[in-house]
Amino acid sequence: MTRSGIGYDLHRLAEGRPLVLGGITVPFEKGPVGHSDGDVLAHAICDALLGAAGAGDIGTHFPDTDPKWRGAASLRFLEHARLLVDQRGLKISHIDAVVICERPRLGPHFPAMRETLARALGIAADAVHLKAKTNEGVDAVGRGEAIAAYAIATLES
Repeated sequence: MTRSGIGYDLHRLAEGRPLVLGGITVPFEKGPVGHSDGDVLAHAICDALLGAAGAGDIGTHFPDTDPKWRGAASLRFLEHARLLVDQRGLKISHIDAVVICERPRLGPHFPAMRETLARALGIAADAVHLKAKTNEGVDAVGRGEAIAAYAIATLES
């Protein structure tokens, strides 16, 4: 059996915060505002995995009202989602994700992100596909005030 799940996340950007994306820190003058490290890519992938596994969503497992998740590395969320997938007798076969931001250029960072995400998920890096898009200057993302990500996870039993 094959199951799919979709995930989405968006965070405002603020100066002076690190831009953590796909589990790595990308050099940039702005970073996501969030309760955890604000890694929109990891959050979108986490929600996609949880959805495909029928295991709720990221807010259920890691509520932003719980102080223990303040500043937490989002890779921990992915490791937890992987555990839930495993407990349900499912296997992650593929992750496809897109990050939407005007700047910085993300392509050069994708190999490191793929390796880091794959390690957290216990899968091969070639099972993680990443893309980047701009929002063509439209809305908060287009004005450089926010960053967003979509992800699809495919699981097999």
